[in-house]
Amino acid sequence: MPVDRMPAKTDRIETLSAAGGTRKDCANPAPKLDYERFFATAMNRLHSERRYRVFADIERIAGQFPQARWRKSDGGTREITVWCSNDYLGMGQHPEVVGAMTETAARCGVGAGGTRNIAGNTSPLVDLERELADLHGKEAGLVFTSGYVSNQTGIATIAKLIPNCLILSDAFNHNSMIEGVRQSGCEKRVFRHNDLGHLEQLLVEAGDRPKLIVFESVYSMDGDVAPIAAICDLADRYGAMTYIDEVHAVGLYGDRGAGIAERDGVMHRVDVIEGTLAKGYGCVGGYITGSAALCDAVRSHAAGFIFTTALPPAIAAAARASVRYLKHSQAERAAHQRQAAKTKAALDAAGLPVLPTETHIVPVMVGDAELCKAAADHLLERHGIYIQPINYPTVPRGTERLRITPTPFHDDARIATLTDALVETWNTLDLPRAGTIFAAAAE
Repeated sequence: MPVDRMPAKTDRIETLSAAGGTRKDCANPAPKLDYERFFATAMNRLHSERRYRVFADIERIAGQFPQARWRKSDGGTREITVWCSNDYLGMGQHPEVVGAMTETAARCGVGAGGTRNIAGNTSPLVDLERELADLHGKEAGLVFTSGYVSNQTGIATIAKLIPNCLILSDAFNHNSMIEGVRQSGCEKRVFRHNDLGHLEQLLVEAGDRPKLIVFESVYSMDGDVAPIAAICDLADRYGAMTYIDEVHAVGLYGDRGAGIAERDGVMHRVDVIEGTLAKGYGCVGGYITGSAALCDAVRSHAAGFIFTTALPPAIAAAARASVRYLKHSQAERAAHQRQAAKTKAALDAAGLPVLPTETHIVPVMVGDAELCKAAADHLLERHGIYIQPINYPTVPRGTERLRITPTPFHDDARIATLTDALVETWNTLDLPRAGTIFAAAAE
């Protein structure tokens, strides 16, 4: 066939027929399925189970955190107070962090140019990884595009590289960790939440095979903390490797903000420490830290790292500025703990069903998905207070809640306003009080 002639349509049909192939007659196409029905059915199911999520259109106001603008569906706007942000210390608007981002964007541009395998490393990203390794006292660090990806890809890749690995996973682990365990393809055992006896039983049953224990430091829905030292004791006794998720603790706990493991003096005993740059540090991205060999192995084998565009240099520079700042400043951490404690005390004194926690997380229990959303809607529309309802599958059915996260910028006046608004909401909607809902939960 001449190189300048493409096969005609009839040529292709004749060739297909000669080869014994079949084709649909274009004049009588097969009826198209009603694909939209599948999506509508899925959404109807969410609505019927009261699990459909509505996202408020919110614009943060630079320099006025935690104030924001709510763009309403009718086109109007209203200034509101955000009480559920994971920007726990307000570092997303800190002058040094914003300055590092804008200076680097002006110098390097806004994009990374591609994956690190193709476009190469950017200097701010290399510097950030060194900063994170130093933060956790590890040989190396590896940055991913989000904390979700660092867990999903990190756990899956580490476990895959360990022959016959058994993963022991806490029952309350985040979805990103569950997905990492699943995608590893390794055998797993789930131990009851923070249950050392059950974990030891599973370790004994595993025998001498390689084992990876994956758990969190701060569990963000109930606000409780893992017994890290005791888990490390078990890992040492039974020859297991440890992987901890510190996403709700980095920046917030420890002398330099390295998390609960640093606070408890056991950071050196944990093999892999994973964290995020999107919460305490106010930016975006996730990371793991560990030995140089481990980080290099993940870098070289993890599809979630190899095939995705790197964080932009400006983001990396901002994150590094935040990490460096919080290594040396205790003021934000002290104010954060103080205001969280004041919030808990005020809500508890008002008779609201605050779940007791030892951390900065303040869960106010509702126990019903529809009522939880109604409470959130009422707070926003009547009081200008934004708290996103937390429903199943994020938490078990019957434990729906408003998850409040005070920051250093939620001053005493805002705490008083929040308390009054919650009391009015509970009275208006006739929601269960502390004694009622905690008694029901215990049954």
